[in-house]
Amino acid sequence: MRGRLLRGGSCKAKTVLLGGLKDHLKTIRQSRRIVFIGCGTSYNAALAARPILEELSGIPVTMEIASDLLDRQGPIYREDTAVFVSQSGETADTLSALEYALENGALCVGITNTVDSAIARNTHCGVHLNAGAEIGVASTKAYTSQIVVMAMLALAIGGDTISNQARREAIIDGVFELPNKVREVLKLDEMMKDLAQELIAHQSLLVFGRGYNYATSLEGALKVKEVALMHSEGILAGEMKHGPLALVDETLPTFVIATRDACFSKQQSVIQQLRARKGRLIVMCSKGDAASVCPGGSCRVIEVPQLEDCLQPVVNIIPLQLLAYHLTVLRGFNVDQPRNLAKSVTTQ
Repeated sequence: MRGRLLRGGSCKAKTVLLGGLKDHLKTIRQSRRIVFIGCGTSYNAALAARPILEELSGIPVTMEIASDLLDRQGPIYREDTAVFVSQSGETADTLSALEYALENGALCVGITNTVDSAIARNTHCGVHLNAGAEIGVASTKAYTSQIVVMAMLALAIGGDTISNQARREAIIDGVFELPNKVREVLKLDEMMKDLAQELIAHQSLLVFGRGYNYATSLEGALKVKEVALMHSEGILAGEMKHGPLALVDETLPTFVIATRDACFSKQQSVIQQLRARKGRLIVMCSKGDAASVCPGGSCRVIEVPQLEDCLQPVVNIIPLQLLAYHLTVLRGFNVDQPRNLAKSVTTQ
């Protein structure tokens, strides 16, 4: 964030400056669509940022898993902007997709954590995360940094139209508040350790999310399966009735993300339906909402600080990352090097 966010005095607007993009912003704004391309955690981070990019830019945004795009030879056009998201900048499938997009004439934007990586070198423009080297195979700080950078990307592409000025300024204020909100949520560490103790013997975990937090459910479940070696599934809450509800009983731990945003009332309905099936519920909600989401203390509640909706996934993923960490340690596994996995980890 440092040096990229400007919050002027009373007469100066709040603005975002992304130096690596400034010469290409006009082209991006004229795109017929923006395509996010990534794998695993990077894909999930792009999914978390997709709604705010669509809202502020008015450009259709599509998502592609790099390997699937290549398998299908999906159409990429000259009028497209393709955004390649990768922590290392060396992800093999994402690099192959980059070559494919370049051949098809799209404007290619890189979002990586590694200066002089292959993606940083071969894209037309881009933004570095500046998150510092991430040594563990399971991406954590890169995920939260990617969401912040892509929120800033949305602000930069959205320009300074009067119609969304109040929204833009609220998001910029929210980004400035993020460090303190993250410090606050890290205090939940002991609570997540206690929860890990309760879940250690279980074989499976469901995570329901919606809207901005669908990505949080996918990423939280990915972390649990990746490092704790426990089956976990992130599910779009709107799809609950179309199959997943059959799994719910009093023994299967079910995690619901229900922080305050446009989907809050729908998530309350999901919680009620799960309670009616005697689901073993763990609910993440905004501070002060515990009584309304779980009346009578019928489920375990994790309260997190409230933030602008598009930045909420940064705060919401942290308790799930802590849960995955404690589950892994308690089960006696290696947190940094999960079984059977490797990635391009660049040390400085």
